[in-house]
Amino acid sequence: MLRDILEDDPRPLAVARMIAEAVPDILVLQGVDYDAGAATLNALAETATEAGAPDYPHRFALPPNSGQATGLDLDGDGRLGGPRDAMGYGRFAGQGGMAVLSRFPIDADAATDLSDLLWDDLPGAIPPEPPFPDPETAAQRRVSSTGHWIVPVTVGDEVLHLMTWSATPPVFDGPEDLNGRRAHDETALWLRLLDGALAVPAPPAPFVILGLGNIDPVDGEGRAEAVNALLDDPRVQDPAPRSAGGMAAADPEHVGDPALDTADLDGPGNLRLSVLLPSADIAVRDAGVLWPAPDTPQATDLGPVEDWPRHRLVWADITLP
Repeated sequence: MLRDILEDDPRPLAVARMIAEAVPDILVLQGVDYDAGAATLNALAETATEAGAPDYPHRFALPPNSGQATGLDLDGDGRLGGPRDAMGYGRFAGQGGMAVLSRFPIDADAATDLSDLLWDDLPGAIPPEPPFPDPETAAQRRVSSTGHWIVPVTVGDEVLHLMTWSATPPVFDGPEDLNGRRAHDETALWLRLLDGALAVPAPPAPFVILGLGNIDPVDGEGRAEAVNALLDDPRVQDPAPRSAGGMAAADPEHVGDPALDTADLDGPGNLRLSVLLPSADIAVRDAGVLWPAPDTPQATDLGPVEDWPRHRLVWADITLP
């Protein structure tokens, strides 16, 4: 990703234009390669500023599970060292991590990283049965394919807790449904946290649960029970972000409202895979998905659609209590 940014690849430039169009105060990013010196994140932030976005002096990232070598045969193919043998899919350490850019101070020392929680230690987890590929190997697998973070941001006199994650797609596996079950439990982790079922306490409100759950509540493949439970949980509110572009790209075979879709994917079609759920005490003024309809001035300003990220930018304007 750093190479692509430095070489002015059109894809990161399209991301930069979207950030400049949305002008967020706090931005949570998925799919950003991690490096110890934050060279990739800094380059992306600077590219966005050059495109017209505000400066983001506060930046946060932790090493993700994606690409983290395990020395285990996690995919059961009899070989070691493949991308699916990493703790989360990745061809190199740090591939496709997460990051936060903010105009407000981030309390990095108070951030909580839940990414090392073992899958077997998540209450109510549904890993493959019998354990795949074998009990000893399966016992070392973590819930998070990328990460689960709780990141405090100081906004005036308030502390807003960002609860973010990036789940695995519920496909690219075998009859054991490893990825489908894992993606379900990556979302279910937040429900268990709010219920007080984990060793780590849930953060106080106000908070926002936002990230890539990778399972549509209605359409596509995947076990949708956890994401629907989260969307319906009274401790959060679903502002139902919408877009004209999602509506224009409606898949006639899908049941869900296409205006709520957040991803444009080859094969499964457009799906609602990202969520942004403020706690119930937060006032939501507006929300949407930055996905303009074709041939509109906004779509033209964002550049060729083939350069846009598959996962569109989801936003909400909020007022803290």
